Amino acid sequence: MRDQRSGRPNRLIDEVSPYLQQHAQNPVDWYPWGPEALQRAKDENKPIFLSIGYSACHWCHVMEHESFSDPEIAALMNEHFVCIKVDREERPDLDQIYQTVCQLVTKHGGWPLSVWLTPEQKPYYVGTYYPPTERYGRPGFKQILTATARAYSEKQQEVARISENWTGAIEQSEMTPNPAEAVPGADTVAAAAQLFAKRIDRKNGGFGGAPKFPNTYNLQLMLRHYRRTGDPQILNLVELTLTRMAHGGVYDQLGGGFHRYSVDDHWAVPHFEKMLYDNASLPPVYLAAWQVTGKPLYRRIAQESLDYVMREMTHPEGGFYSTTDADSEGEEGKFFVFDRADVAEAAGTELADLLCRHYGVSEEGNFEQTGRTVLHIAETAAELAAALGASLTDVEANLAEGRRRMLSYRENRVPPFRDEKILTGWNGLMISAFARAGGALRDSRYISAARAAADFVLSHLTDADGGLLRRYKDGHAAIGGYIEDYAYFTAALLDLYEATFDERYLGLAIRYAEDTNRLFYDGEGSFYLTQTGAEALITRPKDALDSSTPAGSSVAVMNLLRLMPFTGNDAFREIAEQVFRTYSLHMEKMPGGTATLLQALDFYLSSPTEVTLVGEVPEEWLEGIGRIYLPNLVFTRITVPRTDAPIWAGKVAKDGAPTAYICQRFACSPPATTWTEVEGYLA
Repeated sequence: MRDQRSGRPNRLIDEVSPYLQQHAQNPVDWYPWGPEALQRAKDENKPIFLSIGYSACHWCHVMEHESFSDPEIAALMNEHFVCIKVDREERPDLDQIYQTVCQLVTKHGGWPLSVWLTPEQKPYYVGTYYPPTERYGRPGFKQILTATARAYSEKQQEVARISENWTGAIEQSEMTPNPAEAVPGADTVAAAAQLFAKRIDRKNGGFGGAPKFPNTYNLQLMLRHYRRTGDPQILNLVELTLTRMAHGGVYDQLGGGFHRYSVDDHWAVPHFEKMLYDNASLPPVYLAAWQVTGKPLYRRIAQESLDYVMREMTHPEGGFYSTTDADSEGEEGKFFVFDRADVAEAAGTELADLLCRHYGVSEEGNFEQTGRTVLHIAETAAELAAALGASLTDVEANLAEGRRRMLSYRENRVPPFRDEKILTGWNGLMISAFARAGGALRDSRYISAARAAADFVLSHLTDADGGLLRRYKDGHAAIGGYIEDYAYFTAALLDLYEATFDERYLGLAIRYAEDTNRLFYDGEGSFYLTQTGAEALITRPKDALDSSTPAGSSVAVMNLLRLMPFTGNDAFREIAEQVFRTYSLHMEKMPGGTATLLQALDFYLSSPTEVTLVGEVPEEWLEGIGRIYLPNLVFTRITVPRTDAPIWAGKVAKDGAPTAYICQRFACSPPATTWTEVEGYLA
């Protein structure tokens, strides 16, 4: 054991993860997860204390400060346990296994996740955040450490019984369900969308009360349902949610991008961390809403969010960083909030009153009785123009200038910590967002960002055989890819192909879809989270339900369906159908956890809208297609007649002119050579 009394760092100092390095100066004798720690637990017959978190987690910081930095508590931990620290963003497999037992036992989960294990990695006590001594109605960490140590040494039969039962419950939860006889029908998709509509807060948008999360995948399914049915209520509820979020404090009104969630029910005060995956999943929804409605607000929010990622979350070589912290200078939200004096200093007295009215900055404030305000849209530009008797153009110009000045002022503050590790899966989500926006808006900046990030993954996050790795930081890439890494990156390559028609990306998408089936599919209708040959844990977890990110298995199914027109591979369709039958009851009973799979089912049932362009088509066509909401679009272009993919067969340029073919349900339009014809067939 390293002598922490010497003030030397513990083993985590050698780790790449910023989260683990945040604990490297603790007096706790931390190990990273690995053979050394696990073997020591067996050799000394010591229980394991496993702590799982991530770098932007506020309560992880609190527990690190209160308990893991306390020499007395550290001494208890070091004496009685082998202590292991895990970054859940690097090891989603460990997180899923032990979050599952936390949910089963306590009915809630979260981070920091605190788990006590036998040397065989089987859990016998579990919880989340613990204060050092009893408060908030929670037992103190010292008390829990003493009790769990005593239980392991004095009640081994009881510990063995609990750990076996809990491990059995985890294994049971990972079993593949019995499949239904048939693939679910369109009524399953419709019922889910209608249930989501019933659950939306009619005043503030969003689902449920505080804390309120975006629930992006529910909104995506509702937009698909609107496309299918034209139900105006569905669209109104999606718009309500998107508008309230865009006007709320959950959206960074100065810098763009979304915070993790709102601590209240009306989007006013967020938990200030920013996650890459939120800022990858929300812009496509806003972009889709713009395509449906044509409203500039939705396009602007998508663009500002993507611009934020380009400005603040992009590695010089193109990959995307993971998170920024909620805290700066030890205080949550300090970087983001303003009082009236801040606004006057930042923007000048001539603009301060206008800006304070626009952003709701008041003397009392709205943030934790500090007299400071989380910026939100209290009065729109149009409302201010009407109230002041001013021209809308002048008000908008003044607000834009004021925002520019306030952002410049804010940039001189101490920023939140940024976790600069680059994760393949999350980069896949972000590449998709940039590629879709670049294609729809015909913005070369976004397409360039998507290309650079994809090339970064291919250059820095693959092994010698081209297999995907999970994490890169400071020149170090490691950890075999999980299903989300393969599925999200495959989808990203497909989206990038449709934005550029660069067939290198299409070929790689087919390759990684095949790898996904080979490495993760169980042959019975579900996908494992970990690949074949990965580290053996107490169970091999499945990946079936959406969380803050979409289920990798559901994205994998969508990838197979999107690739069918290019491959004609019946195995792709058969796997998709088997997954739909296997999770039929889940889609019916738990649509909130299967919204991404329901989108894939909608794609399957509707059949894709296949648009094949032949020749050098006019930019007008690409701009026009980008303005149309086509959730089931399969988009391709060839320059000469080809037969090497089913979608290209029989497609030729009519009379040598640029030509489009629009196909659905095994029937194609006549060749179209004008935008009017193309638009008509798409409608």
